[in-house]
Amino acid sequence: MSGATITVNDTTLRDGEQTAGVAFRLAEKLAIASALDQAGVPEIEVGIPAMGEEECASIRAVAGLGLNARLIAWCRMRQDDLDAALGCAVSMVNLSIPVSDQQLAKKLDRDRAWALAHIHDMVHRARDAGLEVAVGGEDSSRADPAFLEDVIGICALAGARRFRFADTLGIMDPFGTYDLFRRLSAGTGLELEIHAHDDLGLATANSLAAVKGGASHVSTTVNGLGERAGNAPLEEVVVALDHLYGQDTGIAKTALSKVSALVAEASGRPVPVNKSIVGDAIFTHESGIHVSGLLRDRRNYEALDPRELGRNHRVVLGKHSGLTSVLHACTELGLKPTVPQARAMLARVRSLAAECKRPPSPDDLRRFLAEASLN
Repeated sequence: MSGATITVNDTTLRDGEQTAGVAFRLAEKLAIASALDQAGVPEIEVGIPAMGEEECASIRAVAGLGLNARLIAWCRMRQDDLDAALGCAVSMVNLSIPVSDQQLAKKLDRDRAWALAHIHDMVHRARDAGLEVAVGGEDSSRADPAFLEDVIGICALAGARRFRFADTLGIMDPFGTYDLFRRLSAGTGLELEIHAHDDLGLATANSLAAVKGGASHVSTTVNGLGERAGNAPLEEVVVALDHLYGQDTGIAKTALSKVSALVAEASGRPVPVNKSIVGDAIFTHESGIHVSGLLRDRRNYEALDPRELGRNHRVVLGKHSGLTSVLHACTELGLKPTVPQARAMLARVRSLAAECKRPPSPDDLRRFLAEASLN
């Protein structure tokens, strides 16, 4: 498995913008698309043509940037949606259709036989129009696996290149995901894409499990934006595939923080400081035991080298700091306290942290040292 290339299809501009309350201006869409492309993201799902001319114009504007990434328009599996996409200057469409009995019956008032015939017809139409096609299986995780195999077979027969398995409600677990993708990949030569939602906090885990089971493509959003609890975060998928499985996505890990900050600003959704990969505080250390071990050898408390992401470790002082942390902070400032002075400073650091809820500033440390020197 190591060394295989996995293709990331980022849908920040489509599913990410479907986050409740999020709407990107055109300039923001262009900036996000450009940043994703510069980072090496190979596929971008750029919008929904059926939303109207303004959306179509924004899709054409992204297409006009001349990006390296393949641009994909998302459509319901309907002729009017396909017609709208044909005027958007994209080379590929995702034609989405429910594949669970629940949604076929209760959302469309249709059955399995209709779905298979409709997929065959619409994929043919899109292919005849010169478009590459991915068939998006909405609610795949609640579909009968045998029927999914039938769907994938019809997709291949009609000329689609990919089937997108959508865990629309985020109900899968990694073990079931792995087993199902093993089964689906064994019976087809089509590209298989996992589109995971994070309702149970398992979107990244399920995406990785799908890849281990045979998925060739992973759908992501920057910072995990998306409907309800969001989608598998781009930054987590890229770094985890590399670190855990040695699988290359062609995406520059050093660009992830920049893309994250851009999307956070445009979406109005700040990134939590402890957010994996891109959070501001994930390489910040306070605990005395951890800082002491880290200063002796980074590998003691470093599973992920921050330099891979263009970042560095940062030591802050607080309630849980130890003597080593104080001495290190003083050395960084050119201060040279004795050990007794440093112990006195540590007591002041802990008191400040408890009372003011912040680390000491350089001026605070200088003052603490001056006070300790008088005693």
